[in-house]
Amino acid sequence: MANSNEPRITGLGGVFYVAKDPAATREWYRDILGVDGEYGPQLAWADEPKKNPYSLISHFPDDQYIKPGKNGFMINLRVNDLDGFVAKLKAKKVEILGEADEGYGKFAWLLDPNGIKIELWEQVAEELP
Repeated sequence: MANSNEPRITGLGGVFYVAKDPAATREWYRDILGVDGEYGPQLAWADEPKKNPYSLISHFPDDQYIKPGKNGFMINLRVNDLDGFVAKLKAKKVEILGEADEGYGKFAWLLDPNGIKIELWEQVAEELP
């Protein structure tokens, strides 16, 4: 691990992208996903008791994992209860594109109003592979 006094990257600061209607997009994130803040949807970085909370920058050789998203990137959001959160989304008539349990974590996918793919992730294992 790097010396804590050494200049370094400390975490993901945000995700920024152009939206046709930023106010409507912010409203969707607030009303559908339940995230908002002074400057837009805002998340505490380590709001979970799990070990090793982190943000990830992941690279893919093509856009197959991003599809049906339209913009070449995806937003991954951690959740504490994927099944309960997906049930809330379905009650709001949000289309869930798919769900998977990989053992170390559970996933579900949806699109925001701009066609950005959102991956919801619940860490299940205490330690990640």
